[in-house]
Amino acid sequence: MAHVSESIEVHAPLTEVYNQWTQFEEFPKFMDAVERVEQKDDTHLHWIANIGGRTVEWDAEVVEQEPDKAIAWKSTSGATNSGRVQFEGHDDHAHVTLDMDVEPDTVTEQAGEMLGMLQRQVRQDLERFKELIEQRGQASGEWRGTVRDGQTA
Repeated sequence: MAHVSESIEVHAPLTEVYNQWTQFEEFPKFMDAVERVEQKDDTHLHWIANIGGRTVEWDAEVVEQEPDKAIAWKSTSGATNSGRVQFEGHDDHAHVTLDMDVEPDTVTEQAGEMLGMLQRQVRQDLERFKELIEQRGQASGEWRGTVRDGQTA
């Protein structure tokens, strides 16, 4: 299992940064490899991505979500992955930390991971997220619900 951890400072209000991250279907706007995210309900997502030149799909479940604090997920089918994004900040900026664990499926993905490609990809995705929300100044939507153990509270 490969572990990636990246952080970024975003010059936008904490609530707007968090709210934008809850718009999962907009992830392809800043996540380079992600082609599509379909939100099935409050806690279930279907992902389609192009990784190493091949299309991969998986389902994931949001297992924890606390407004303006954190969102955690785990895959439930397909590509094995899990992670947590944490938000800290104030009225004019936010610190975003993304931790992910990914199980490379193929020899090509394993070789890519050894070369640090996943770490670079995550860093670049966070840079694009920062640009997206800073240019907008506000989130395109929001979901402020709370999730504990995969259940909305």
